[in-house]
This record gives sequence, C-alpha cells and structure tokens, in this order.
Amino acid sequence: MAGRSGKFAGEDPFAIVREWMTEAEASEINDPNAIALSTVDSDGLPNARMVLLKDVEDDAFVFYTNYESQKAKELDQGGKAAFVMHWKSLRRQVRARGLITKEDGPQADEYYSSRSLKSRLGAWASKQSQPLSSRTALMAEVAKVTATKGTNPTRPPFWGGYRLTPLEIEFWADGDHRLHDRFQWRRASVDAGWDVQRLNP
Repeated sequence: MAGRSGKFAGEDPFAIVREWMTEAEASEINDPNAIALSTVDSDGLPNARMVLLKDVEDDAFVFYTNYESQKAKELDQGGKAAFVMHWKSLRRQVRARGLITKEDGPQADEYYSSRSLKSRLGAWASKQSQPLSSRTALMAEVAKVTATKGTNPTRPPFWGGYRLTPLEIEFWADGDHRLHDRFQWRRASVDAGWDVQRLNP
C-alpha cells in the first residue's frame, strides 16, 4: 500500500510488532512488553488492566494469568479481548482486537518454569482478584506454599496462558501537529488474508 514505508513497512503485522518491541526494549525504561488488556464483564461493563505480553507468535499474542481472576472469567465468558501497547519513548502504539483461546499446555509449563522461584510460589499463594485481609496474610500464605511446594513447584492448575488471535491490528505513530500516521490491518476471520488501509489521525 502506498505510504506504508519506514517503520510501517512489511507484509507481516506480527513481524512489525516484534520490530517495534525490539526498539522499545532499548528506549523504554520499564516493561516494554506491557499491554493494557480490555475485556467485558457479564453486564457488558468494560474492564482494563495492565499485563505483560510474553510472546508474539506467527499469528497471535500470548500472556499469562490466574485462571480464577476476574480477567480470566471475562476472557472465558466473552472469548474476545482487545489491548493497546503504548511506548511513550517511541511515540508509538499498537492496538489489537480478536479472539481468545487458552494456552494450558507445555508452552505454559515452560514459561512458568522460566519465572523466578518467588514468582512461581506467588502464583500458588495468590487468590487473584479475591478479597485479602492484609499483606501479612498474603505473606503467610507464601510461607505456607514455600514449605509445601519446595524449590521446584509445578505450574498450578489454575494458572496459565491466553492467546489473542487478532482480527484487527492498528499501528499508530505520533505526527507533527497531531497529524498522526495510522495503519489498520483487518481480516474477516483468522484464516483470511489481511486488508491494510491508512486511517485519518
């Protein structure tokens, strides 16, 4: 498409995301892989929170969480989600919307095993999104889990990944006088080809 050059160039949107993330790793101080994940609850009320994007696959984005959390319940119920990834240092963002599936197999085991021991034990101890009486109570639960699970805990059955397979990806870059550059990639289904168009700022 005319005008899609430089940082927007390429025939694979996932490759562009990976390139932008690599650039962000050099300039963004904290968590260049942070995304604001949006879901909708059973009443249709939107929810948003920051999570870490852990993998950009050939056709999807993967992140991990507690399956008993509010976000997981909304992901399971709706089967759809959206996220925005913004890098202030680069003055760019990526938006994606699509379909959700669980990643609850060997890939989730491998990622869980790669985390620090304290993070693995914390995943066992935290009843994510549930009321908590105090930080002391949480630390007591961590100590209890440490005593019972040891130094090589297996992945909890209530913890794993989600894969967002996008039907829409938008690349945005800041422009002078708020005349930003926006390119939207859309497809009718996960098996269809991409249509790309430039959008007004």
